[in-house]
Amino acid sequence: MTAATSETGGHPWRERGRPLRLERRVEFGDYEPLRDFLDRLAELSEATEVYPNLSFGRTYANLTLFAEEGAQQIEEPLHAFAREVDALLEGPSSP
Repeated sequence: MTAATSETGGHPWRERGRPLRLERRVEFGDYEPLRDFLDRLAELSEATEVYPNLSFGRTYANLTLFAEEGAQQIEEPLHAFAREVDALLEGPSSP
């Protein structure tokens, strides 16, 4: 487990309604690992063409993935993106 995942305080993805979405908060010990995560997240978004709503501060990032308007459930591409984000946090960081 990396520093990022050990410091998330157990914030898993959560499904919310009105509007239907997935949300996750990720916490970091300092800005440097957050910056690395944001860079890797940008690369993932460009590769998958999935762009989460994102807010962040010095030591945290909040990600939100909205379902298509009128959807009754979260689509698989969003669940797949969420799993990819989890893998970014669990795997080694890029140099």
